[in-house]
Amino acid sequence: MSMRYQAGIVTASYFPLKVPNAPTIGTASVASGTSVSVTFTAPSNVGGGAITSYVATALKTSDGTTVSGTGASSPITISGLTANSAYTVTVAAVNAFGAGPSSAASNSVTPIDTQLWSWGENNNGQLGIGNQTNYSSPKQIGSLTNWFMAAGGSTHTIAVRTDGRLWAWGRNNAGQLGTGNTTYTSSPVQVGALTTWNKVTTAGTSSIAGKTDGTLWAWGSNSAGELGLGNITTYSSPKQIGALTNWATIAGGNGCVLAVKTDGTLWSWGDNTYGQLGLGNTTAYSSPKQVGALLTWSKVAAGNSHSIAVKTDGTLWSWGRNQFGQLGVGSTTDYSSPKQIGALTTWINIAAGYAHSLAVKTDGTLWSWGRNQYGQLGLNNVTNYSSPVQVGALTVWSQISGGTSSSWAIKTDGTLWAWGRNSIGQLGTSNLTYYSSPVQVGALATWVRLAVMFPQSGFMLGIKTP
Repeated sequence: MSMRYQAGIVTASYFPLKVPNAPTIGTASVASGTSVSVTFTAPSNVGGGAITSYVATALKTSDGTTVSGTGASSPITISGLTANSAYTVTVAAVNAFGAGPSSAASNSVTPIDTQLWSWGENNNGQLGIGNQTNYSSPKQIGSLTNWFMAAGGSTHTIAVRTDGRLWAWGRNNAGQLGTGNTTYTSSPVQVGALTTWNKVTTAGTSSIAGKTDGTLWAWGSNSAGELGLGNITTYSSPKQIGALTNWATIAGGNGCVLAVKTDGTLWSWGDNTYGQLGLGNTTAYSSPKQVGALLTWSKVAAGNSHSIAVKTDGTLWSWGRNQFGQLGVGSTTDYSSPKQIGALTTWINIAAGYAHSLAVKTDGTLWSWGRNQYGQLGLNNVTNYSSPVQVGALTVWSQISGGTSSSWAIKTDGTLWAWGRNSIGQLGTSNLTYYSSPVQVGALATWVRLAVMFPQSGFMLGIKTP
């Protein structure tokens, strides 16, 4: 501040703001068992110079200690946190004059220790428990408590631990394990030595994974261009898909992949026989192609030949094959471009099986539609439905996943439930009985996440706390 004297009156004038204003905080979420990710919006006033970086600071609720991370844009991941402790996050912008004021605090978020469990078909060691025996109840994979995310292929599994390391096991005939060879393994083996992996999915006998830097990688079978590498060559080690660093979410179907970028655009590639890529045609593509021009896509899920997605406004959309009404649009007509399911704006979670779909609304209700030959819709019958039908009357559903003709879900109380086909114990109910309504898997209430399963898999994986 400078002082000026005029006619005996003291006046004040202020130099222009030098440091940036505070960013607008978004949402903090668990990135791993020891890290969180936070989104934010840049400040409108950058001060006396362009913003050069952002500093995100996680505050531990219990004792007030802090851990920080830096980045050039939203989101930022903060690592080195304490598992099972609650944190809030603030973000400050930095320019040549220094750091500006911090944003408001985010929502509370808690990284947690987690175990990985598996059950069902195991003819290729895809359960990761050191043998090829089928199991009809959950079995723990090793004794570690640092698993973050898993995805099941047709006969293999890939998973990420909270330390950012990538692991794989099961069948490896097409190099889908990413270990640089075609050797099968019935126990987890590490893929490379990197510690920067944070998301995984599969597309049958291929694997796709993302890193914390926003890059996307793929390996395994590539007959339909599902690796997104611009060719149909099979690879047994991870290969980067393009050079972009803004991939946010991924979902694999039968020979196809869909992904959402951080800017809200939707992309797809691979097999497109039934229009499941959403590009308005049935042409296969071996490189990512943008689906329309919208910037409002949030989540995607891929079935055998159909796709479903949620936009940021909570609307639900689908496209692809619709033989059994799996698109949920009230007909059995195929569509090669996204078509809205109803008019509601309250959809939050989605999953796709072979020819059926599942979704959860913001009120915690569970809905299903499509093929129901084995009761996989959970509606206490075997009738197909071409529009969403509510599964029971409960408002406590959270996580969902779909397989060939089976479905799984976690309630908000941490209990695990399953229904549908159970020919090889894939429901985890300790028997081979089919169920057309949800039945609880065991008695534990510590389940936190279900694996994203390939729609033709006969096994399941779940993550729970110790």
